[in-house]
Amino acid sequence: MNDLIATFIFFFAVIDPIGTVPVFIAVTSRYDDQIKRRIALKAALVSAMVLVFFVVAGEVILTAIDIPLSAFQIAGGIVLFLFALSMIFGESKPDEEVKMAAGENETAIFPLAVPSIASPGAMLAAVLLTENHRYNLLEQAQTAVVMLSVLLIVWVLMLAASWVHRLIGNSGASIISRVMGLILASVAVSSVLAGIKEYFGL
Repeated sequence: MNDLIATFIFFFAVIDPIGTVPVFIAVTSRYDDQIKRRIALKAALVSAMVLVFFVVAGEVILTAIDIPLSAFQIAGGIVLFLFALSMIFGESKPDEEVKMAAGENETAIFPLAVPSIASPGAMLAAVLLTENHRYNLLEQAQTAVVMLSVLLIVWVLMLAASWVHRLIGNSGASIISRVMGLILASVAVSSVLAGIKEYFGL
């Protein structure tokens, strides 16, 4: 149970459902409520397909190009750490991705599905948390279900975007993104240490 909670927190940090709300509002500001609902559903489904692909095929691809998982774990941890630092010290997710959407006739694919929901950090997490030699098929399925539950939260928040944004504002979303960034930095360091331990057989 604790592992599932930790996995949920990890995916919540890298996917950042609350940080997606201002992005969704910016992208869909010109549309009526019915179109907004269709965009929210499409964005959630596309991001789910992208992340499930990484759950299923991510490690297979690494094996095919002969990259040891420990190396990917270390590299992934470093990338996640840099991603976390950008969340903490740099532009927050809403600030950065609202700029991508501003003035453009964006679709649910960009910047909503990728890179807002199915972010690089989420793709890496999908691979690292479903390693074949560390987790059996049931555990990988449980991880996939937890990941999809976070995406369900994203979809619900997009449907309630206007109300959520009025409640927390851009500043609130920015603060939450920075807190999630701190959690993600800790997880990233743990991933690097685990990769080093496995590579050197410590």
